[in-house]
Amino acid sequence: MRKMQTQGVHHITLTGADRQTSIDFWEGVLGMPFVFEQPNLDRPEESHLYFDPGDGRLITIFTNEGRAADPSPRSQDAGHVHHIAFALSNAVFRQTVERLDERGIEHSGVKDRGFMDSIYFRDPLGLLIELASYRFEPPTGHTHADVLLEAHLIRTERDDYNIDPVHLADAIERLVARSQRSLSADRTPRDPYSAAD
Repeated sequence: MRKMQTQGVHHITLTGADRQTSIDFWEGVLGMPFVFEQPNLDRPEESHLYFDPGDGRLITIFTNEGRAADPSPRSQDAGHVHHIAFALSNAVFRQTVERLDERGIEHSGVKDRGFMDSIYFRDPLGLLIELASYRFEPPTGHTHADVLLEAHLIRTERDDYNIDPVHLADAIERLVARSQRSLSADRTPRDPYSAAD
């Protein structure tokens, strides 16, 4: 038996209401360019809208002019989507509360997640949306997932409850030490400021 190895999210498709509600939310609130549209090839009474969330991947929405937007929270039972999270730069994240407030969109305020900050709110159809901003940049040649895996190992070695910035900093140091060569035989921390005058 062999795996079918994934190489990233291809797209996520959601069931939307009418076409304009989708465009107004995904492009008009979240800034995702509306890049493509065609009929839903399995249900010709629906349209299939494509939005770029910022990394060239796709969020797609099936729309139907006969469906009305219902802002009631969606089910979070087993087998249902709990939320979808989108990455924001720190500069944009720092403006998010103000920009949601400008529109009168209820939100959670900033939540401290240790390795990132998050804000939660519901889309016009009741889907929980998270806007997240990492507190770190991975070293060259590594991904956020590489840093989080290493930080998890450090956290569990230390028997700490959750990942905090110290785990991220130490994880980045370990990744750099393993992946970048040095002419120094000893790469341990030193203090050049306490040397004798």
